[in-house]
Amino acid sequence: MKPKSIKVIVPATVSNVGPGFDIMGFAINTPIEEMVLRLIDKPGIKISRVTGDKNGLPLDIKKNTATVALKHMISMLNINLGIELEIRKKIISGSGLGSSAASAVAAPFALNELLGKPFSKHELMEFALLGEKIASGSIHADNVAPCLFGGFILIRGYNPTDIVQLSSPKNLYCTILHPQFEIKTSEARKLIKRNYSLKDVITQTGNAAGLVTGILKSDYKLIKRSLNDLIAEPARAKLIPGFYEIKNAAMESGAIGCSISGSGPAIFAFSTSEKDGRKIGSVMKKVSSKYFKKSNVYVSSINTDGPKVIG
Repeated sequence: MKPKSIKVIVPATVSNVGPGFDIMGFAINTPIEEMVLRLIDKPGIKISRVTGDKNGLPLDIKKNTATVALKHMISMLNINLGIELEIRKKIISGSGLGSSAASAVAAPFALNELLGKPFSKHELMEFALLGEKIASGSIHADNVAPCLFGGFILIRGYNPTDIVQLSSPKNLYCTILHPQFEIKTSEARKLIKRNYSLKDVITQTGNAAGLVTGILKSDYKLIKRSLNDLIAEPARAKLIPGFYEIKNAAMESGAIGCSISGSGPAIFAFSTSEKDGRKIGSVMKKVSSKYFKKSNVYVSSINTDGPKVIG
């Protein structure tokens, strides 16, 4: 008899990645999202329990990214299912670490595993994107794709969603400073200008291309030169008190790049060893203490696994 319940974990993600606004993202090992999905007799979808971070997490199945993704998936399956979700929220909402995307990925991934994998990962991504749209107000894959596929992802385009999995350096580490307050993605997106000069477009395009090349070639000097954002970072930095002071401290401590993760307030910095990553994190936290009462620091290599079944 097939199991009627499954427990999965999915990784947090860093999106935008400097000049890669809406087109780049990568997965990290910590924090993670945990979800239990059960098949039940009564048709329909319900969220039975939420633990961990509950702030701002909608329990309405029409507004929760996990249940919206499931509704689209079940519609494609054309079957009548009863599904109960237990969400163990370990990626804080509004952190800039892909919390809503993690839920949107975890639920369809779990159901797909339970049903014998009727859908490919590329098909699951489309369900997850529709779930993520509920939280962000638009479809963008720079959190969803790395969460689902793992690793470093380039989103070449949409309609259809065209992703490219990049081979990232084995000794590339990411330090995350997560100040304990929330920035809503939908609000942060409103700060982005709609028009840019040709000069800025050329510079941003060059930086994005340089970052991809640097990742593929393990060229850390090129990564450092390229991790310069003219679009999202200048607009969103004002939402994070002391951002540029924290960034400068990270760079002076040996980081090979530093920017805002997603919409923020999380800030990420690249390094080439776990030891350096922890030193950079300690400096970032010390400087940030002038602006924030509480912050968490995570140090991780690039997560290349994506979602996992753990029970």
